[in-house]
Amino acid sequence: MTISAAPEAIPVILDVDTGVDDALAILFALAHPGINVIGISCVAGNASLERVVENTLRILDVADAPYIPVAAGARRPLLEPARSAAHVHGESGLGTLRLPPTDRQAETISSIELMHKLILASPHPVTLVGLAPQTNLALLLRQYPDVVNNIERIVFMGGSTTVGNATAVAEFNVWHDPEAAAIVLDSGVPTFMYGLDVFNQVSIPERVAAALVQSDSNVSQVVGRLLGNRIALGSGRNAEYMGLIGDAGALCALVDPGALTIEMLPLRVQLAGYGRGQTLVDKRIHPGEDIVHGLATEWEAAEVALDVDVDRYVRLFLNTLGLGSALQQ
Repeated sequence: MTISAAPEAIPVILDVDTGVDDALAILFALAHPGINVIGISCVAGNASLERVVENTLRILDVADAPYIPVAAGARRPLLEPARSAAHVHGESGLGTLRLPPTDRQAETISSIELMHKLILASPHPVTLVGLAPQTNLALLLRQYPDVVNNIERIVFMGGSTTVGNATAVAEFNVWHDPEAAAIVLDSGVPTFMYGLDVFNQVSIPERVAAALVQSDSNVSQVVGRLLGNRIALGSGRNAEYMGLIGDAGALCALVDPGALTIEMLPLRVQLAGYGRGQTLVDKRIHPGEDIVHGLATEWEAAEVALDVDVDRYVRLFLNTLGLGSALQQ
């Protein structure tokens, strides 16, 4: 894979909990000429922090990436105990994919320190792309509020305007650490939500994933196996092919927002009750009774992706990785 950022490439720090779809997102970000990955921050989520760091370093090897600093951050949410998504991503975090060990080493400083250093040193405002529970981002913004002046915006995969997956109403990344997500939304930094409702739409056909696995290219084989990771969602249900590009969609949104229906909407995170972790998105056209009667509290507004041109993102994802020919097979 050839990695060369264009002169006008967006400086990006990825915050990841590298499981299957984070791996796809990292590969996409490294391959796209409009994205300049200046660092990667790791947090526990899809897998333990140690596995997340190791998976991230090994995916950099798959991409034949130059040196990119990678650092470990939070091992658990701000308030909740650590939790695992092994039922989705497997114990390793990468499903059934097995990658060889790497000689790459993580930085000795924490990811919060690394992000602080990289943001202040950047000659251009940095975009933070959060593909994980937002614990690291919240800690950064609370510990080093000075970084806000050199952050362009925060693009995050998380939340939903409709259905949840961690609960009936809450998406995993926000549910995993809702206090952190609330801190990020209230930070004053412009935010963009690529939620579960659009995440669940962008799927690569199974025949294409199978063709990728049969390729002679290591990158192609890895992408095909990651797409082919089958999710068993409960006892009584067979594992099913989904083929989602997942978190990579948030990077597609960064470079091709025109494929999305986007609105600026009031957004908040529910912190209590069964709805804990739910992102409440106010899509009302007219003021409701709470506003009319002065009962409403002010919500922060965010750009929210509401719909997506699936075929456009499928082509963007595969073409960026040099795998577009698989669509013709």
